[in-house]
Amino acid sequence: GAMEAVLGQVEQLPALLAVSRSALVRDWDPLTLDRALDWAQYFQHLHHRFRTRPRLREAVGRQLRRGRLGFAYLGRCPQLLALALLENRALPPAACRRLLHRLLQPPPRPGDPPPRPGELLPLLARRKAAARLLPPPPRGQAEAQLLLRRLREEEEEEGGEAAGLLARALEQFPQARAFEVAAEALLLLVKQEGSSPGGIQAAGDGDVAGLLLSWLLENTERFSALCLHLPGSLLASLAGHYSRLSRSYLDLLTSWGSQLLYDPLQGGWVKGDKAELSWEELRERFSCLCQGSALLKGQTRAALKLLKARDGDFEVRGLSVWTDLLMEVEEHLKKE
Repeated sequence: GAMEAVLGQVEQLPALLAVSRSALVRDWDPLTLDRALDWAQYFQHLHHRFRTRPRLREAVGRQLRRGRLGFAYLGRCPQLLALALLENRALPPAACRRLLHRLLQPPPRPGDPPPRPGELLPLLARRKAAARLLPPPPRGQAEAQLLLRRLREEEEEEGGEAAGLLARALEQFPQARAFEVAAEALLLLVKQEGSSPGGIQAAGDGDVAGLLLSWLLENTERFSALCLHLPGSLLASLAGHYSRLSRSYLDLLTSWGSQLLYDPLQGGWVKGDKAELSWEELRERFSCLCQGSALLKGQTRAALKLLKARDGDFEVRGLSVWTDLLMEVEEHLKKE
């Protein structure tokens, strides 16, 4: 019975966080604000209590996943709630003053236990103040940063389900937006962690880059839609850092190139019934790849030469799309 009551309370967490970001807070008074923060601290207490008890943790996590949240949200609830309220212009002045008072209350007296790092809520107030002075990051970058932070936290949690969290998080966006956030997250990982000359392999699924790549690559239709949506320059940048993605991207371009037909009346390559890209678009994609790193440029030219050889190794235009593409790319490189 007690556990059922706890699960019923935990079920309210998604609603609490959603309300804190909505216009409904315009009706909050200081007492309502206090109750909301008290609930957030109670949820954090549940996190500390259940994190080392696998069966209880799983039951609570299962309840949270129904609301598209993870167990780690319990531990971060005070921070998430406070930040959402600080950024919500609908919060009335009296409730806002009460919030700031709670965040900026004096440090603990001697003898009081030191606050845990995750409970340093005054940092949120300083972060909000700084945010008003500094220009905000681009929307896609901010969303990608948040996604990476949540994935890392979920990986650090014992029994965390980072792959499930990633899928749920990206499904909340329209597909085109999800592609942009995932791509931005992969580029941020390059900036944060660096890349070897051979690129980030990300062969396994146990790391954040691997999780993102798996989400993009394991569904053929999703990866095809991604490559149709994102510009060639961005895809070339990703391919230059992630060899796993570059192989799949070259295979996809090969498939799309084979769908083009030569029209002697127009004197050029045209789209067939099932073609995804025009000749001009395909040429632009290969040109972007050849403008990348030396390794990516070499891989792309080698792939085109192999395709040209398999198609008859013609040296005359109009007989093989790969011959014509290789000639176009080589001519473009000579002009640079």
